[in-house]
Amino acid sequence: MLIVMKKNVTENELQQVKEYLIERDFDFHQSTGANRVILGVIGDTGRVSVDDLQAQPGVQQVFKISEEE
Repeated sequence: MLIVMKKNVTENELQQVKEYLIERDFDFHQSTGANRVILGVIGDTGRVSVDDLQAQPGVQQVFKISEEE
């Protein structure tokens, strides 16, 4: 799963999303670019609600990556 943060995300908003993931036992990798922060989420993302994540302050979009067959 990829979480794309809004261009103007605050450190507090970013920390809240990270804490949301940690509380649900997910690992993640943060990629910080010139204009965006992207969190790559590692784990069983089938048990997390995309709607809940998109409702978090600072989140622009959430992409689920389908499993290989």
